[in-house]
Amino acid sequence: MSHYHLMGIGGVGMSALASILLKDGQQVSGCDLAPSPLAYRLESDGATILRGHDAEHLEDVDTLVLTTAILPDHPEIVAAREKGVRVIRRIELLGEILAKGTSLGVTGTHGKTTTSSMLASIFMAAGTDPTILLGGEVADLGGNARYGSGKFRIAEIDESDPLFQHLKLDVAVITNLEADHVSTPGEDRPNYHASYEALQKAARTFAKNARALVYNAEWPLLCSLTEGLSRTGFGIERGEARAVNLELFPAGSRFDFSWHDEILGTVELKVVGRHNVQNALAASAAALLQGIPFEAAQAALSKFRGAHRRFEKVGEVKGAWVVDDYAHHPTEVRETLLAARNSGRRVRVVFQPHRYLRTLQLWPEFAEALKLADETIVLEVYSAGEEAIQGVTGAKIAEKLLAEGSRARFAEPGEAVDYLEQTLKPDDLILTMGAGDVWRVGTQLVKRYQDTLSRSAIPRLEPR
Repeated sequence: MSHYHLMGIGGVGMSALASILLKDGQQVSGCDLAPSPLAYRLESDGATILRGHDAEHLEDVDTLVLTTAILPDHPEIVAAREKGVRVIRRIELLGEILAKGTSLGVTGTHGKTTTSSMLASIFMAAGTDPTILLGGEVADLGGNARYGSGKFRIAEIDESDPLFQHLKLDVAVITNLEADHVSTPGEDRPNYHASYEALQKAARTFAKNARALVYNAEWPLLCSLTEGLSRTGFGIERGEARAVNLELFPAGSRFDFSWHDEILGTVELKVVGRHNVQNALAASAAALLQGIPFEAAQAALSKFRGAHRRFEKVGEVKGAWVVDDYAHHPTEVRETLLAARNSGRRVRVVFQPHRYLRTLQLWPEFAEALKLADETIVLEVYSAGEEAIQGVTGAKIAEKLLAEGSRARFAEPGEAVDYLEQTLKPDDLILTMGAGDVWRVGTQLVKRYQDTLSRSAIPRLEPR
């Protein structure tokens, strides 16, 4: 038994790794500046959770695991090297875990959590008892990780980590690739790619290192990046895996699955939007390449309820739907809003930009995507630990929307809750979007309404 210590153990990726290590019989400890519920869940499973960072955490530690964002001169890392403790990055540990079986990994700018979750559900439906590591929580999985005794190991691969290119997988899936997690010229950010060209080169290396590749055939860049490799394409209209006779509904979709021009059967989804059809095609193609019967994909996808914070219904307020989504890139915002508009309801968005650098690079594109909403409330930027950049604010997005004729306002979270409570109508779809804590707006709105119902249900005592 080895002792692994994970810095930032409360993060969704780190906590999944820690969970698998614990189930594998390893000793696990970890630290975080503010331990999350995921970290405390690990504590109940046997991990030691420490608050803050300190070199004293390294007592009896064999391996220190850290994210790419943590710099080499961090005191805990310096102390580890002085003690002769093995120091590895998060994605290197992921590679070690995946190498113990037949590995399938999903990466891409958008859709990787949902696609890897769908893939996991297919392999579970097929009875393969897979080991699974995800970048989000899935209700059907009971969390973000699963330890299995079967040979298959399925993981979400974070393309924002430049080290992802060194993973060697049996099947690699690339959903798409955009200029996200890319530094501005002249800046050196350890957890960002130096340029879009560097990200593309890393994706090409990742694809080359895999025994088999599944890629989005409707993404021209991926078509050129993966040219000459052993590859299988997916797309609604292009590729070896296609969706024929596609029908989109307010609460899902239905299509005939075409595999190398042969219709294998009909797939029904309970998750909304064209983007989820593409995710289902990618997951099904990867499963078929590993000999999983199509019937398992059919059964699993028909029951798939989606990943946490992926167009997840939080509740209802006086008939209005309150939905939460993780979308934090203009492409994701646009696809999510297209799915929302298909509901037939008035779409009112509460959007929280995520990270100052991304907002600096993409704020006009965010405004353009948000025009699809009937109304947008923009919150201040969620920093995610980044230092503020002068002049970068969510207000710029709201101002651009207003200047171009859209209904929009800039507000604090509490103001957004108050405004929505006062103005919502039964046919509204209130959609909170962003990778930060914007979800709190929706949950507070629902809680206020539920509290009102509870108070009104208390019988009043009439005076005698």
